[in-house]
Amino acid sequence: MSTSGLELLPQAPAAAPQASPGDPYLHAAKRVRQLSWLSLIWMGAEGTIAVLAGILAGSIALIGFGIDSAIEGFASAIIIWRFTGIRLHSEAAEQRAQKLVAIQFFLLAPYVAFEALHKLITGEHPSTSWLGMALTASSVIGMPLLGVAKRRLADQLGSAATRGEGNQNLLCAYLAAAVLVGLAGNALFGLWWLDPVAALFIAGVAVREGRETWRGEGCCAGPELSPSGAHCTDDCCS
Repeated sequence: MSTSGLELLPQAPAAAPQASPGDPYLHAAKRVRQLSWLSLIWMGAEGTIAVLAGILAGSIALIGFGIDSAIEGFASAIIIWRFTGIRLHSEAAEQRAQKLVAIQFFLLAPYVAFEALHKLITGEHPSTSWLGMALTASSVIGMPLLGVAKRRLADQLGSAATRGEGNQNLLCAYLAAAVLVGLAGNALFGLWWLDPVAALFIAGVAVREGRETWRGEGCCAGPELSPSGAHCTDDCCS
């Protein structure tokens, strides 16, 4: 048989590359799961304490902060689900997780906005909550560390869902700072209206972050980490 005849035979398709244990994508996914587990535990405790303290003090900002913490905990559970098992390289799982995380923002905003406006109209004054101030102060310190770490991993993984969860952690820090100002202003100077104003700020930021997460803005994956190996074209690649 001639050599030219052999060249005419169809070649078998090349096997898809298998991820090795040292694969940077798998390492980044593992780090995301670990951070999300940490967030889930933290948010569960923080949300419970904040809601109870808010009810006792009559603080809608503190209650809204607690509900936001619970929503963040659910978002962390979604990310753990997203990067576990066969969903690790699934684009469908990524899109589903992205939408679910975005929805969490939209659930928070209407309730907090309504209650804040009600407090402003009725002039209902919240009580002093030293527990709430201590809780929000801890979030001002800790949440940015988690949020920044997740956003960096999101850019490596090309995961808008992970970036959305990181944004929620940063939002938690912003909200904690706003609630802390409201609680301290009320306790020290009797500025009761700072509490519902802080709550309105929470609602507005939640809507903005929800829209950005729903559209999948602000994330991409470099070719060395993306499971598909595709080059990204978003601004974050520069």
